Amino acid sequence: MRPKDRISYFYDGDVGSVYFGPNHPMKPHRLCMTHHLVLSYELHKKMEVYRPHKAYPVELAQFHSPDYVEFLHRITPDTQHLFSNELAKYNLGEDCPVFENLFEFCQIYAGGTIDAARRLNNQLCDIAINWAGGLHHAKKCEASGFCYINDLVLGILELLKYHARVLYIDIDVHHGDGVEEAFYFTDRVMTVSFHKFGDMFFPGTGDVKEIGGKEGKFYAINVPLKDGIDDTSFTRLFKAIIAKVVETYQPGAIVLQCGADSLAGDRLGCFNLSIDGHSECVRFVKKFNLPLLVTGGGGYTKENVARCWAVETGVLLDTELPNEIPENEYIKYFAPDYSLRIPRGNIILENLNSKSYLSAIKVQVLENLRNIQHAPSVQMQEVPPDFYIPDFDEDEQNPDERMDQHTQDKQVQRDDEYYDGDNDNDHNMDDA
Repeated sequence: MRPKDRISYFYDGDVGSVYFGPNHPMKPHRLCMTHHLVLSYELHKKMEVYRPHKAYPVELAQFHSPDYVEFLHRITPDTQHLFSNELAKYNLGEDCPVFENLFEFCQIYAGGTIDAARRLNNQLCDIAINWAGGLHHAKKCEASGFCYINDLVLGILELLKYHARVLYIDIDVHHGDGVEEAFYFTDRVMTVSFHKFGDMFFPGTGDVKEIGGKEGKFYAINVPLKDGIDDTSFTRLFKAIIAKVVETYQPGAIVLQCGADSLAGDRLGCFNLSIDGHSECVRFVKKFNLPLLVTGGGGYTKENVARCWAVETGVLLDTELPNEIPENEYIKYFAPDYSLRIPRGNIILENLNSKSYLSAIKVQVLENLRNIQHAPSVQMQEVPPDFYIPDFDEDEQNPDERMDQHTQDKQVQRDDEYYDGDNDNDHNMDDA
């Protein structure tokens, strides 16, 4: 075991104040709620807290096509009526609307994931958290499923500069199709997605038979699940598969997408996971003691999303959180019981995943893994330079030493900057 983990946490209050529209299920406001739980439980005192840089267009174009990035940069709600052809081409519309400060929103959440990867690469932390990231559906040339820029792909590309092999794990209820597609033909990234599959469920991909192609054959793993899967079934399958994946693939770093729409009672989800079950997956991945980049993702019952990601921040810090939520700016959202546990109500769905079905999936996945004789070796090239150079010299810092207060103050947001108050567009919106 290594000594206590050094954890970097990325947050910018501006990311929670954007508004997708009155009837849109994506509420970035959930990020403010998550952050205020982190603050109220005083978890921020155990981490280094950073405001991410806003990713430059040239950084976004490391994966996305430059014309798509340029269009996202240019389009506004006031001008979108002039660009109907481009909107169709780039798949902007009902699911992926054009809203105020869209490009800045993308720059912030992508910047957080890129910064997280760079800190891991430079061994300045062991675990990096960006709850605003995890937008796994975005494609090279188009938006998809509420996602515009695929920060996960950009973070993985960054990690590949230093690591021969990167493992991507996705526990969102939706298939991590954008990340899988980006790395479908390479053995340098293994993607493992646990998700609902069938019944025309978005995005419609992620069959167990999708295993990668060319050099990437057998390096895409899909675990297609049915409605109502519970903690016991999910965590048993997760641990069996991930343990074997890590043993076989021997990744140098792990990226874990913690979409919270796999929780019971999610507005768009259909699984039956409790926060304990969801966070058990995080706890299990942490035990491998590999450089770990953790992001958010989906999650549309926002008070449960906030509960989940606060608990998982605690898990990453080896800190058990009391069930009673401390006073904070968003406390009213957790009424009437003000507890971290999800009130169950009548939301328990029948588990349609039979033991024989789950066993067959596991057998097929492990069989595919057997086709990988050993972890692929990679001839590493000279490391390309980082695009973004922070205004302090990380190379001269000894990662084993605490930074002096002045240096920390230059990087860390002041506490009073965390409180958006009335700037939150979604504050008084009806969630119906």
